[in-house]
Amino acid sequence: MLKSVIDIVETLATGIRAPERPPTSLGEFAEAFSAIDDPLSASLRAALTGIRPDVGWVDEFEDLPGGEVWVVDALDGAVQFIQGLPQYCVSVTLVRDGEAELAVLHSPWLGETYAARRGEGARRNGTLIEPSRKASLTAAAAAAGQPPFVTKQPGVAEAAGRSLTAILGEVAAVRNLGPTSWQVADVAAGRLDLFWQYGRDATNLVGASLIAREAGAVVTTADGAPWTPSAGSFLAAAPGLHAAAVEILRQAE
Repeated sequence: MLKSVIDIVETLATGIRAPERPPTSLGEFAEAFSAIDDPLSASLRAALTGIRPDVGWVDEFEDLPGGEVWVVDALDGAVQFIQGLPQYCVSVTLVRDGEAELAVLHSPWLGETYAARRGEGARRNGTLIEPSRKASLTAAAAAAGQPPFVTKQPGVAEAAGRSLTAILGEVAAVRNLGPTSWQVADVAAGRLDLFWQYGRDATNLVGASLIAREAGAVVTTADGAPWTPSAGSFLAAAPGLHAAAVEILRQAE
């Protein structure tokens, strides 16, 4: 089934195009987003239902129910996309009882697809990937993010600020190369060495966490506990860097 999902995502993502110019108001942004996201989401839903009609559907930012559901974000990185920036992807995850079973991320701009199925490793464009082999944070390229509508989660923005201050002095560089899911997948592939985030963000992280784990990256909360979709923080790191990253983030808290 993973191959079928990859084919669906890559085919339907081919025709999406950003607006000719960025919107000048929130209303224009919402209109531009809906004009692209609504039909693409509908097409993805129809195609995925066609291969698994018994599976439910979860929209972005919703809680994950029990049973099997598709978690789909047709424009993961919508702000960048609407602004004419290349950092966006189409994200599809099959979740069973809160655990990702398969995940597909496709970047039309890069022509790349990350994909993983539980127990079968993670791949980019069909080739197995693995995380960085770095053992020192001083050489690390780190990335950070924040959940959508971060101000609705009290204390999260403040925790993000403290952690950024702490990490900046320990690594070679910190970037935000959104969308969140793609940054986590880039940790899985060794392009980035670690990614962290505070706040609950289940639908953006559940599929990417599978790709990271299947590639061999370490996925936990910021304090090193097992990550679950209800967790209030997230860390994905190369095995040789994870413990050091946890120690810095604990001190920042």
